[in-house]
Amino acid sequence: MDKFLDTPVTSESNMLISCTTVIAVTVGDPSGSDPTTKTTILYNSGNTVTLTHGTVSSTNEMRDSIQDAMEEALKTSWTDVAFAYVPAKAVSAVAVA
Repeated sequence: MDKFLDTPVTSESNMLISCTTVIAVTVGDPSGSDPTTKTTILYNSGNTVTLTHGTVSSTNEMRDSIQDAMEEALKTSWTDVAFAYVPAKAVSAVAVA
């Protein structure tokens, strides 16, 4: 069963971000740039989801927030598909590649 983080995005509808087949959650965009305002989720398929967010004081703050939320989502019952995620910093954009 797929699990998703139901993620609020500033001035947009919430985005469902998959918790399934995640390889890593990394600081910065896919090239490693912008470590204080972007966090990237890497999937087994080679796809990525990059979140643009408010500036973090610790570069691991958003990464840890996402990883912890995914861990909690995956612990829930198989009938609970979307897990309400409250990010450490406001998310202003989500890019899927």
